[in-house]
This record gives sequence, structure tokens and C-alpha cells, in this order.
Amino acid sequence: MTDKLGGWAGKVLRVNLTTGDITTESTDKYHDYIGGMGIGYKILWDGHKDNIKATDPENIIVFSAGPLTGSGVICTGRTTITSRSPVIKDHLISDGHFGGHFSPAMKYAGFDAIAIEGRAAAPVWLRVEDGKVTLESAAALWGKGIFDTHAMIAEMMGPNAQVAAIGQAGENQVPLSVIMTQGGHSAGGHGAVLGSKNFKGIGIIGTGAVAIAADNANMRRLDDHILGIIGANNQGVVPSTPQSWAEYSNGISRWKARPGLKWGQSDQQIELGEVPWNERNKVGFRTSMAEMYFGEEYANKWMKRTGGCHACPIRCFCELKVPELKQKYGRKSEHISNVCMGFLAPQYLMDTKKGSEEHAMTGALGGNLIDDYGIWCNYGLISHLFKYLKKHDMFQYLLPKEEFDSIPWDLWDKKDPAFLIDFYRRIAYREGEIAHMADGMSDLIERWKLDGRNPDLGYWDIHKESSVKIFNKKTNAAVHHASETAGQVGTLINMVFNRDAQCHSHINIVNCGLPQDMIETIAAEFWGEGAFDKVKWYTPINPAKVKFAKWSLVKNVLHDSLTLCNWMFPLLASPDKNRNYRGDSTIESQMFSLVTGKEVTETELDFMAERVLHLHRALTIIQMNEINMRNEHDVLCDWVYDLDPDKAFGDEGTIKMDRDDIQKALDMFYDDFGWDRQTGAPLRSTLEKFGLGYAADALEARGLLPG
Repeated sequence: MTDKLGGWAGKVLRVNLTTGDITTESTDKYHDYIGGMGIGYKILWDGHKDNIKATDPENIIVFSAGPLTGSGVICTGRTTITSRSPVIKDHLISDGHFGGHFSPAMKYAGFDAIAIEGRAAAPVWLRVEDGKVTLESAAALWGKGIFDTHAMIAEMMGPNAQVAAIGQAGENQVPLSVIMTQGGHSAGGHGAVLGSKNFKGIGIIGTGAVAIAADNANMRRLDDHILGIIGANNQGVVPSTPQSWAEYSNGISRWKARPGLKWGQSDQQIELGEVPWNERNKVGFRTSMAEMYFGEEYANKWMKRTGGCHACPIRCFCELKVPELKQKYGRKSEHISNVCMGFLAPQYLMDTKKGSEEHAMTGALGGNLIDDYGIWCNYGLISHLFKYLKKHDMFQYLLPKEEFDSIPWDLWDKKDPAFLIDFYRRIAYREGEIAHMADGMSDLIERWKLDGRNPDLGYWDIHKESSVKIFNKKTNAAVHHASETAGQVGTLINMVFNRDAQCHSHINIVNCGLPQDMIETIAAEFWGEGAFDKVKWYTPINPAKVKFAKWSLVKNVLHDSLTLCNWMFPLLASPDKNRNYRGDSTIESQMFSLVTGKEVTETELDFMAERVLHLHRALTIIQMNEINMRNEHDVLCDWVYDLDPDKAFGDEGTIKMDRDDIQKALDMFYDDFGWDRQTGAPLRSTLEKFGLGYAADALEARGLLPG
């Protein structure tokens, strides 16, 4: 080891668009917050101003990476984007995240983060070539989609440039808009922040390196260890279909490789076949997920290869060649790269039948459109709500007659994907009343009175409707691996952040694919007996479940601060029978110790991550100017408790929760975090324990610290 810390590039780039000032500051002051999300929260805390909106010039947006990114350690290509969000009531702080190769390039250029504030007088973009940083006119880029913007900046800078940019949705300050880097990697919710600043995006070329404290031999040993216990996406450690080499299989696993699954558009057609766990050169074949989104026929027809992020062997993205995009629908390219909600959101909206041609084409065309415009689905909320309103003939009461009559509803009725061309254009350009569907759920509910106040809709209350999938009643955030997959564990996780939790820490064990009894045993080893319930068969809250929920949140924050992929880590299970299918929860601390040279245990690193989580809570309280988080933030929709009226909580086959049980869970959860039971706000003793005495002072000065 060396006395000099590795990992961090050493500088934060600060850009004021109003003044044109470009400065740097040392990253040293942020080391206690790890990086990534931690840097973003600390910058937002230090720059906090009361009563501003996400789209005000005073708001700061931070692109940040952690100490692992650019080091070559596996799965460390993530970027965290932190700012106030125009999607959320009161425009509270939130994070978006994308993969790709942007943050490694930022690190190689010498920066751990880029913080942008102010508003340019005319459209600009930021050009970063190692230490040379300039603001350039974006006049030629403004009005362009994301695909053209990426291509044009790369043409100006060279093919090695990594670009993050907005499309027309961000320019038009559509709240549900994204910032996207190449290959379909997008961060939701902050595109409008860049648009409000007349800021099109960032292009980076970095030719430097990230210093690493450890020698290559030790780094290689760590990588070899990880490759021996890593699975497929979401840490699926068994194949989804029975195979000759596998003791277990489970359809829930994202280990999709099997005989009969092909990449029909590859330069030389590939049939994946069986991919045994110990064939390390084929790790990238495991997670071939196009079949999940398009069905076998169209996956085999369109799949070109898997794609993914810097330093990642998993390759969870589907890179497709779909000739119909260009030939039938007039898109500029027949290629698209995406994963998960990029394909699923338009399919949810159109309500197409899985396995059908309409379903496959809807995913391909819809994904292409929303990626080019830069539209965010808000984890599917816009789609689920649209489908409900359409099926129940509510749009005729919500839209002016002329606008209603101009929408090609017949295309939706016929499940024709061409409907999406009209719909997403209206969203991106804010055309008409229907475009307010992308305002963010809180604002839309107020505008259309969807909370039981609209007589034209029969006093329908969106918070009582399970199919729309709002989970948190106060933030109006979406269901994201909540009670539907992990009972009270997922429920508690989905209460803390100000948008959908984006947490996969728990899913990487829940959906690993091992038999139920084995997962229960692994969970008990970590958190105690009763930590893990069978999905849709839940038992009352207990201390082990609370520990599981807290652990999952802390690991999520840790990963977003290290900028390590939370779709893969933590690795509690493994595909190795010789390890009794156990993984290794200390991987993150091993990574951090080797890269930085600062020796830490798992417990010590988790402590640093928990510090970041407490800072998030404190900043949310200040932004809301509200101490009573229990009743004004951590509140579930009614449907979560009232679902399946013929069943009781605890019956097999339901995901419903019990009101008293959740209140008891909150008591225990707050106790574990050191938050006041009555309000859910951090106690002074807790903040001081984590080195956040300054946050306690600020809360107390505002009357927002529990007594």
C-alpha cells in the first residue's frame, strides 16, 4: 500500500452558467461522503437555498462518480446525477443514475464531479478535454434529439468523446425528462433542470488514469474472486431454465442463456446454448434479456449483441437491429440499445399482449422514441396511468374536445405502435393538455383532481387504485420492488427516498433463483430468523426484517456513492456449489481498500454510507420545512392495505400490508436508524455520531430537530 490515497481524481469542476466562471475545488472535503451520491448531497447541502424550484438558476445539478469508477474494478461504470427534481412535490432532492462510459471519462479527465449552476443567456454545452474546459455554443444542437446530439458532439470532439445530453423534452422543461449518455443509458427526472439552464449537455475526453493504491496482482486476485461468485443481472445465480450443469433453475432468474436462444442480427449468428457458471469467458452471454421484453421469436430475430457499461462483464443491455424502425416508421436508424423500462414503459402504455408482434414492435419503437426525445417514464407511472384513463374513458373529461378528437385513439385500440409517434411527440413538445401527464404525478393529481375531487371521474381516487402503481401517497413515487416482492422489507425501502427507491440490494437475493429454503437460510445468517418471507405470503414484522431493510438501503447508498452497480451488488449468493452457493458481502470494502489504500472493514464502509443517508434525510426535512416525516413523507397509498378484500394480511397469495403492522415496522425502523419515533426525523445524537453535527445545528435553528 501507499501513503497516497488512490481512487479519487482529486478535483470537482464547478461551472456557473450565469457568469461563465469555471473553477475547481479539491475533492478532499468530500472523502467522508465517499463519492457519487455523497458528493452530490454534500454540494446540495452546502449550496442550499430556501424556496427555490428545480428549474431556478440557483439550483445546482451534480454529475458525480465514486472512488471505484475508472479503477477497472468490475461493475464500476455508474454516474450519479443529483439535484432538486421538478417531478416531486416541493422539488425535493433526488438522484438519477446511468451507466455507460461517461463517469470513467470524467475521472480520466481529472474530475470526480461536475457541478453546474446558473442559467446561460443562450444555449451552451460543456466541452471537457482533460484539463481544458470551455463552454461552447449549442445553437446548432438545440432542438435536436439525443441521438443526433450525441453524434454531433462526437463529430466535433472525436469518436472517443463520451457525451451526456438532453433531448427536446429536457429543452422544453418537461419534468419527466432524462439525461442520457450513449447506448441508451439514461438518468430520469433531471432533464428539465438542464433545459432550464439553457444547457444541452457535456462532452468529455479523458486521457489520464485513476491512481490505484494496490498492485496489479492484488487487483487481479480480487477480480478473479468476483468472477467466481458473480451471476447474471440482479445477481441471478441459477439459469432460468433447467440445464445439464445446473443443480437448480428458476424462471425468475435473469440468467437467460439456453439452447434455442439466438442473436439473429449478429455479424455471425450466435446460438447461446448452455453457459455453465464456471465458463468465465462467457459471462457476457448469461444475461441475454431480449426474450424477456420481446418474446423468443423477436429476440432471436432482432438481437445483435449484449451491451453494457465500463468494466462490466454482465452486459445486461439489449442491442437490437430492427429494420422496421426505419422502413415502416421512418426513424433515422434501425438500431436501438436499451434495457428494462426503456422497452417496458411503452408496452405497458399500449397494453399489448406478450409474445405478439405488436408487443415486440411497441417496445422497439417506443424505446427508440422516448430515448431520442429524452422522456422519462417515472418507473412506468405515466404508462400505467395512461392505460387506466384510456380503458375507463376518462380522457374525454380531462381534455378539451378539439384536442381529444385530434388524438388517433383508433391506433391505440388496434394496438398499433404508430400511436406512440403521436403521443410521445405531444409529451416532448408540451402540446396540449395531455402533455401534462409528464408534469410529475403530484402536479398532475392536483391539476386533474385525481385524488377523489373530480366529479367527472366519479370521484375516483388514484391512491386507492393498485393498477396505477403509486406506492408512496405523499411523494407519489412509484412501486419499485416494494411489497410485491419483499413484503415489509420492500415497503420500508420505498418510504425513504423522494422518488422510487431505485434499490436492488434486496432484489439481488430475493430474485437470485435459489430455492426458498436456501434463501431463508442465507437471510437468517445475515439478519436473523424470519428475515425473508416467501413472496406473496408474508408474516408480521420482526427485528430481522427491519435489519434487512436498513441493510439494503445502506448498501444502495454505498453503491451509488462508490458508483458501483446496484443491479449486481451486493453478492450474497453465488453460482458456486462448492461455496454452498454463498457469495461475499465484503467485496465492496475489499474494492475500496485496494483502490484507495485506506483499509476499511465492511462495517466501517457501511457507516460512511449511512452518513450519506442521514444527510439525505436532513436535507429533505429542510427542503420540505417539515419535521413530521412520519405523517408527511413516509405514508403509503390506501390500496397497499385494502388490496384483495377477500384476503387478510398474512394469507398466501396477497401482497397487501396491514396498517398496524406497518406502523410498528416504522417504529422499529426509526429506532434502528436513530430517528425520532414520533416524527421520523434524525436525532441530534445520531447526526453527531455520524459527523453531521452541522446538520443538527441547521435543523435545530429552524425548529426541525426532535426534542
